[in-house]
Amino acid sequence: MKQLEINLTKVYDFVPQSEIEALIPSCKQAMDLLNSGRGKGSDFLGWLHLPSATDEKLITDIQKTAARLRENCEVVVVAGIGGSYLGAKAVIDALNNSFDWLDTKRQNPVVVYAGHNISEDYLFELSRLLEGKRFGIINISKSGTTTETALAFRLLRTQLENQLGKEAARQNIVAVTDASKGALRQLAQQEGYKTFVIPDSVGGRYSVLTPVGLLPIAVAGYDIRQLLAGALAMEKRSETAFEQNPAAQYAATRNALYQQGKKIEILANYHPKLHFVAEWWKQLYGESEGKEHKGLFPAAVDLTTDLHSMGQWIQEGERSIFETVISIASPNQEVVIPTDTDNLDGLNYLAGKGVDQVNKMAELGTQIAHVDGEVPNIKIELPALNEYHLGELLYFFEKACGISGYMLGINPFDQPGVEAYKKNMFALLQKPGYEAESAAIRSRL
Repeated sequence: MKQLEINLTKVYDFVPQSEIEALIPSCKQAMDLLNSGRGKGSDFLGWLHLPSATDEKLITDIQKTAARLRENCEVVVVAGIGGSYLGAKAVIDALNNSFDWLDTKRQNPVVVYAGHNISEDYLFELSRLLEGKRFGIINISKSGTTTETALAFRLLRTQLENQLGKEAARQNIVAVTDASKGALRQLAQQEGYKTFVIPDSVGGRYSVLTPVGLLPIAVAGYDIRQLLAGALAMEKRSETAFEQNPAAQYAATRNALYQQGKKIEILANYHPKLHFVAEWWKQLYGESEGKEHKGLFPAAVDLTTDLHSMGQWIQEGERSIFETVISIASPNQEVVIPTDTDNLDGLNYLAGKGVDQVNKMAELGTQIAHVDGEVPNIKIELPALNEYHLGELLYFFEKACGISGYMLGINPFDQPGVEAYKKNMFALLQKPGYEAESAAIRSRL
């Protein structure tokens, strides 16, 4: 079977291959720290062998629960924030029909999201959408007290119980949470909700291959076994020597570019279905590497769309950037450009070609232009956009992130900076227990 491939040739004019290879000892040391569990944050390495260690009973249970939600619900709301929803949304959006919400002959529920913002208008509009509809909730939170998600779940649970009654509502609620502690675990036991466990050793941004991601993906009707199979193939490849290991090559190359003054990595794609894969990637790398005043800034563009907005800056702005391009070798569908007698748009020279041929030439032409404009390019090619190759891609990025973080000398598995806004928000809201902080922060206003 064809597999994910990485192409670094458009980097070598900026960082010679020899300089990347000079980082192999550092890369190997980082891999050893990761694989041995001796590095910083080693309590959070449970994701490392998820593809090979996921129990068949768990997969069957997830599929059975997903089938029940598909049977009972027109809409399923995934309540979570950060990694608790981004991985699932990345895969579902990548595999869904681009106009899924307009499908009138549905076989699976519409999957929507809540708990990832604190917008009153968003929650009001979601509530209105769900009125009179058969809906379910997948609530994803280790603690059950994350403000955004807990607030949304309280509103959604109240609405569902009002519409169905408490007994029927509990059949449409699933909690994905801690194994034994936390507010959501307590509520689930009290109310009798079906539950799945978020392993203690897996942080949110690395959790897409746990029930956090697998359950919503299965509800949407996609093959989680194939997703895990692709991830397993990459797990095995990422344990090989540097020359055969795409994750190690990516980690070393981006660190070499960073050392040369490239401070921003732009993840680009030429397939709009990959937009939320980029959003998931941004969290993975931003939250993992942005510490101790270190780390590449992760940005993303959808091309060719953003060539008509960000293209000018990429081509001629400050030369602090490089691009990593996700390319899809073969589209799942074919659209052939017709001949037009009048040819007023001047496109007859493209007649008979598939739209993807035009897209590929736009991709190649952009790469040449950007390299000429002193923007190094890494290319990651997937043979096709399906569950298997998405599984490869997700695990590839996860493994490379762990290696890259250790090469930077930071802990890629914590996120201490995320707590700062929460403390200020709780103080401003006068949350019990934050009286001193409330007084201190109000004196600054």
